[in-house]
Amino acid sequence: MRDPQQVLENTIKRCRERDIFIPTYEQMANPEMIPVGVKQELKEIGLWDLHPRNLFRITWKNEPVESGGGYGGVNYVEIPRELTGVRARIFMLIGKYFPTGAHKVGATFGPLVEKLVRGEFDPTCQKALWPSTGNYCRGGAYDAYLLACPSIAVLPAGMSRERFDWLKQVGCEIYATPGSESNVKEVYDKTKELQMKRPDEVVVLNQFDQIGNAIWHYVCTGRAMEEVFLTQKEGKEKLRGVCLTQGSAGTLGCAEYLKEKYPGIKVAAAEALQCPTLLYNGYGSHRIEGIGDKHIPWIHNIKTMDMVIDIDDDDCMRLLRLFNEPAGREYLKKQGVAAAVVDRLNLMGISSIANLVGCIKMAKYYEMNDDSILVTVATDSMDMYGSRFEEEREEHGDYGEVSAIVDFEKSIRSQTVDWMQELTYWDKKRMHNLKYFTWIEQQGKEVEELDAQWYDDEYWSRQFHAYEEWDELIKEFNEKTGLIKKYR
Repeated sequence: MRDPQQVLENTIKRCRERDIFIPTYEQMANPEMIPVGVKQELKEIGLWDLHPRNLFRITWKNEPVESGGGYGGVNYVEIPRELTGVRARIFMLIGKYFPTGAHKVGATFGPLVEKLVRGEFDPTCQKALWPSTGNYCRGGAYDAYLLACPSIAVLPAGMSRERFDWLKQVGCEIYATPGSESNVKEVYDKTKELQMKRPDEVVVLNQFDQIGNAIWHYVCTGRAMEEVFLTQKEGKEKLRGVCLTQGSAGTLGCAEYLKEKYPGIKVAAAEALQCPTLLYNGYGSHRIEGIGDKHIPWIHNIKTMDMVIDIDDDDCMRLLRLFNEPAGREYLKKQGVAAAVVDRLNLMGISSIANLVGCIKMAKYYEMNDDSILVTVATDSMDMYGSRFEEEREEHGDYGEVSAIVDFEKSIRSQTVDWMQELTYWDKKRMHNLKYFTWIEQQGKEVEELDAQWYDDEYWSRQFHAYEEWDELIKEFNEKTGLIKKYR
């Protein structure tokens, strides 16, 4: 058993030596609170550079440039009615302008930083293990590198080549497990094997059970969505809903914030139709990378949800080409979609497209009118899926206007309210109970806490408001390194 005080001293020393100090959650949500000196330094630093000051770029408000950027408003795009075919306005936060090109650098910040500032992770002799089916291990490896912490990534072998190539660049120890997106248990099994073989070295930071993942979205993504709504709403428009693929349930943490501020808002969790775990306790494989499957994350507050929406992965792959092939883009312009919007459709990766489809289905189900606004996120962009795009070209051949017409009509305009369920109390409890089989039987969680998640009305509020304590610990940690003093 390591002495937490000694571990904390080791960590402080390392951060002092590597010129590392840590932003608070409030600073990431409100970059205007970041010291002027940090902003000056960022003018000489690229968005993806492996530089510790890029910890202060873990925010939705980065200037959308590759190098030297400051801060502005939230990065977002409005997906217009000419494209969606629904009357509700849909706003999508853009993840491309985070370091690594995906918002997972936020999701991985909390799980690691909380342990660092508490003296529960020693970067001089331990490694952060990031179990992942998508961008989580990329975000984790990036944050860990900036914090001078070695990393291990465990992810399915079937994930896109770009993910593996990037992990190698940052010197991450990599383990590829059998299967693809839906094979979460295989990731867990390899994680447990490594943990048992190297118990003193490996610290598991599982996105599916680390509340820091969801807390970052509660503080930062929820507020960013609210800011977009407040600055863009017109007349009597109201914030009616948020739709997000479940994944690790981290991004759904934003729904906790929005429910607090807008109690009437509807929350939908989407998943792949090919793996209908929430909808039918089902299983299977699919191609919507990064959204997790075949279990309910420990950190998912099922009670917050109002609806489950299953998305056909064929629609996502068709729209991947429609939005990025020249013929597809030209056809959309003919349909009245503004060129400025068409030119930004590459800001959506595959799971982002699934979020868009979910919003369209949600708007149709609730018959949302012109006074309705829906919010969602583009977790990453097409930059993460070049190899998948080429695979689609090889399999399906050239893409012309006929293909664009078919894909537009089938995968957008013909979306219906099938494969959806509005949830009753007992529907939600069924889904919550599924946690037992993964987390109590397999992963060793306590059934008492599982019950508290359902029956204790204050459980989730305590979880999400823990960031306030964490911010105080971060401030104390920065004081002890002494590095923050030069920015006063």
